[in-house]
Amino acid sequence: MSEHSLEVDGANRQFRDKLLDELVGNWRVTGKVAGEPLLHSCTADWILNHQFLRIHFLDIGSKGSQRKKAGRDEHPPYEAIVFVGYDNMSERYVVHWLDIFGGRFSETLGCGKRKDRNSIRFLFEGGTGPLQNTFTRNPRNGAWSMVIDQKDAKGKWTTFRTRIPSANLIVRADDLTFTVNP
Repeated sequence: MSEHSLEVDGANRQFRDKLLDELVGNWRVTGKVAGEPLLHSCTADWILNHQFLRIHFLDIGSKGSQRKKAGRDEHPPYEAIVFVGYDNMSERYVVHWLDIFGGRFSETLGCGKRKDRNSIRFLFEGGTGPLQNTFTRNPRNGAWSMVIDQKDAKGKWTTFRTRIPSANLIVRADDLTFTVNP
């Protein structure tokens, strides 16, 4: 028996996940944030020796992205690069969520478990309290949804809301839907 066959995690143990394989490709993400329509492009691909799924979200349709196109960049459009991997030793997903809000809001590593055969729930234990982000694939049409919840001051899970200090804006993330780009 070779020493590589005993490896639980590492370069010789690639991350294979049939559910996340279904997310690979180009997507159009729609929904509402803070009551405003959201339109993002989303690209997902396997990187780093098939150890991580990279998901790139880019705002292409909000008022922020329209202001940037017009040269009025008061608040930059949303962009995030997300890396999803798997820790075989701990038997859980790991997620690094990096976005335009910078290091302070990206310092928390998320961990995830399968909610069921078509969903993964990621949990972030960060500065504003626990937040969970659930990715779910609809097996009938192949579309994905993403629902973000956080615990309120009373310990109850509610739809995610956050205050963005620079814009004095409360963001609420409703059910976001991913559909395949034509």
